[in-house]
Amino acid sequence: MIELKSQRDKEKMRLAGQVVAEVLQILKTAAVAGVTTRDLDAIADEEIRKRGALPIFKGYHGYPASVCISVNHEVVHGIPGSRRLKPHDLVSLDLGAILDSFVGDAALSTFVGEAPDETAALLLKVTEEALYEGIKAAQPGAHLGDISHAVQSHVEKHGFSVVRDYVGHGIGHQMHEDPQVPNYGPAGRGILLKPGLALAIEPMVNVGSYDVDVLDDGWTVVTRDGSLSAHFEHTIFINPDGPEILTRIDGKIPV
Repeated sequence: MIELKSQRDKEKMRLAGQVVAEVLQILKTAAVAGVTTRDLDAIADEEIRKRGALPIFKGYHGYPASVCISVNHEVVHGIPGSRRLKPHDLVSLDLGAILDSFVGDAALSTFVGEAPDETAALLLKVTEEALYEGIKAAQPGAHLGDISHAVQSHVEKHGFSVVRDYVGHGIGHQMHEDPQVPNYGPAGRGILLKPGLALAIEPMVNVGSYDVDVLDDGWTVVTRDGSLSAHFEHTIFINPDGPEILTRIDGKIPV
């Protein structure tokens, strides 16, 4: 069942989203050579709680940390631990917080220092652009598949691949609500998008094949071919005049 949210709900979701936006920027700055992923998790937990929110990931289906940290060929759901970041690592940070019974969820990818090569730099650029292409397609009266098609088209135009096994989702009182939001598929299909719909759109993009595997820890998703992967995500709300980003500090869609 798809639940439409009110404007009051949106404002509460925005507050949760701003917590996520602020803490992600802190984590991005802290992701330097020599820091452990466990160090970053401790920062995430402290900064979320400092803002009066709770880390929604911690304990979610048994997940043991406050932030998912995926490095290089890890796609999503990496568990923080003793790993020390090295120069040129590609680090994906996925963070969720709950505040006043509403959830914010967002992700970004960054390099430790400089990108290792031009392909890696392009991967990051294209994945973030694909997220915003998907958001721009989330117009009232459009179809869910228009989001999916916008993401996939942009990614594949640059020779990269979109992960099929993991998708975006509805969001609100729960982190994962209906509908699912694939990052691939034909335009013009799926449900009609209506004002009040809140979605987490999150392209996961690989340099090589879109095939993935899950490690023995039961969480960490990796590219099957060992190629680099990037991940960007925002929580959005569809207004009568178009989408609004709730997990970006200025709330605007980049031109």
